[in-house]
Amino acid sequence: MAGMSSYLKKHTEALVKDVGIEPACVLTGKSKATLGRYYSDNPEHADRFMPIDAVVALEKAARYPHVTAALAEMQGISLSYDDRRPNAERTGGVNSDVIALSQRFAILMSEYQQSIEDGVITVNEAKRLLKETTGLQQVLIDMKLHLEEESG
Repeated sequence: MAGMSSYLKKHTEALVKDVGIEPACVLTGKSKATLGRYYSDNPEHADRFMPIDAVVALEKAARYPHVTAALAEMQGISLSYDDRRPNAERTGGVNSDVIALSQRFAILMSEYQQSIEDGVITVNEAKRLLKETTGLQQVLIDMKLHLEEESG
């Protein structure tokens, strides 16, 4: 349980920092000290976690649903988060998806090659790889939806 607690607190901190401490205080109605307690690894705050309503308010303002993703991972659940904000919906169906899939995979492999050149994948490199992997996953989801449309 201690490992899960630490993992959840780490993602709570990432959420607050994503939004910014001052805006997070405004959105949640909590003080800086209170928000800090939610992600503190100090033993006296081990049983303090951010309330769900505060998580929802912050995740609406954040670039990524850090806590929701962490909770899902802890349960072995895979979420699909689409952070793309296209001006118009993509058309072209499966053929377009295959091209997008090839492009995304090429980008992922390029990022991977750059990351392993020195034999160590840094935190920033891992984040870039994760971003590209998530992009690849989204293309696969689009492809699945187009295949389902065409078959039904």
